[in-house]
Amino acid sequence: MTALRVYAIVMLGLLGLAATPGTAAAQYRPRAAAAPAVGEDYRIEASYGWWNAEPSLIVNSEALGILGTDVDLISDLGIEKRRLGKLNIVLKPGKKHRLRYEHLPITYETDAFPVARAFIFNGQRYNVGLPVTTVANLTQDTFGYEWDMFYFPRGFFGAGVNVMLANIDVNLLSPIGEEFIAQAAPIPAFNFSGRAYATKNLALNGEIKFFRIPESIEKKIEGDGSYTDIDIHATYNVTRNVGLQMGWRKSAIFYLADTDEGDLKFKGLYFSGVVRY
Repeated sequence: MTALRVYAIVMLGLLGLAATPGTAAAQYRPRAAAAPAVGEDYRIEASYGWWNAEPSLIVNSEALGILGTDVDLISDLGIEKRRLGKLNIVLKPGKKHRLRYEHLPITYETDAFPVARAFIFNGQRYNVGLPVTTVANLTQDTFGYEWDMFYFPRGFFGAGVNVMLANIDVNLLSPIGEEFIAQAAPIPAFNFSGRAYATKNLALNGEIKFFRIPESIEKKIEGDGSYTDIDIHATYNVTRNVGLQMGWRKSAIFYLADTDEGDLKFKGLYFSGVVRY
């Protein structure tokens, strides 16, 4: 079963949970205005947490007419898994409108790691055993707007647009010199998200962001790229102003620009604290 099918099933389940309480109330007692679930009455929400992301990082750089090798920053250059901090801010000017921002600093570094497999990067050959210091900055900043087209007393389903500012900066320093690649570009994306409350305080959430450069544009810009991000999490709202989150997220970026290419993937569990006003 593909990730998109899993997401579709989760979204249908969330909509069902959100709609069921209202339907049951209509059948067995007079309809009454339902108070918002705990955690929905706010104007600004901020969360900070740790993402225990498992990375898969492949880069390729061609220079001086010399084809590059697909370099695995983990197995070839010794980059290790580490927790990633992430900051999310949501502004809610109206019941169905959300302005969102996420700052996800992604940095990895190794010091004088002996090359495990010979490869060519940016026109330079790196032989087995050569000590290489690697610094990779893959930080992401995402801005978005979401409109909740379906809104229930205990849930919603919405769609939105996003722009992710992706920084891809990989620097290799060794006795034979310094080589690097640097790409920074805005990546547009669409998103669908849903939320339903299993109980008054427990919210179940699902979201997907995606983008793919159309084939008609690939030839004009001489490049290619895609972006997918799937996020499934639960939030327990201790009070109206404080909550705790646990979730699973998978993010993938592919890019082909000029003579550089990369395939960057992250997936794993995360935990966050939430405050609202």
